[in-house]
Amino acid sequence: MRAARDGANVCLLAKTDKPHPKLEGTVHTAAAEIEEAGGKAIAVVGDVRTDADVERAVASAAEAFGGIDIVVNNASAIDLRPTSAIDMKRYDLMQDINCRGTFLLSKACIPHLAESENAHILTLSPPIDLDPRWAGTHLAYTIAKYGMSLCTLGLAEELREQKIAANSLWPRTIIATAAVQNLLGGDAAMAASRTPEIMADSAQAILTRPAAECTGNFFIDDEVLASEGITDLSGYHRGEGELQVDLFLSGGVPD
Repeated sequence: MRAARDGANVCLLAKTDKPHPKLEGTVHTAAAEIEEAGGKAIAVVGDVRTDADVERAVASAAEAFGGIDIVVNNASAIDLRPTSAIDMKRYDLMQDINCRGTFLLSKACIPHLAESENAHILTLSPPIDLDPRWAGTHLAYTIAKYGMSLCTLGLAEELREQKIAANSLWPRTIIATAAVQNLLGGDAAMAASRTPEIMADSAQAILTRPAAECTGNFFIDDEVLASEGITDLSGYHRGEGELQVDLFLSGGVPD
């Protein structure tokens, strides 16, 4: 929706064809909101784990809009249980959505990105921190998220000569999403979160930078905004709780 305010064309790939009891909206309502915000959108019902669905979404985007300039790897599953408690079905789900999905969608878009004047791949994944506490607390999830980050690291190098940028973006704090509400602490966690708009504004700043000069970075949202001259982040915190630092980051939240 943030990109749509600048007139972006957006292709959405998602499974949610009909409303889910715990998740508001569908891929179709999301597309409608993008168009209401000023962009154009097409909704593709499919699964990022399925090769044919990804290929269909990429082909649909290229045909509808005449090419592809930007790929955003946003799909992600989360399960923070330790190794002894997690079942392999959940392990496989996270690997297939997070890591394989990122790899597959990025791979499928490369031929189109190579034709773009300012091509970007942006993956919502953390900086790789080998502090044992992350893997030691939730190994399966850490493997899946760091797999996404390794895609950024590798693609940035592999595609450098083609001037296709590959970067990751991660929030300083937890973000007020359905995942936080339903899985990570309910109302208390939502009160300690920043709003999704901080990620949207940060992503927009990254994706409008020259691709040849902006690749291989693991960006943190507030640092991106600071580099754009935005240091008052109070508008992104609507709750009353103290902000909670997100996973994979050390330290507190800067004032």
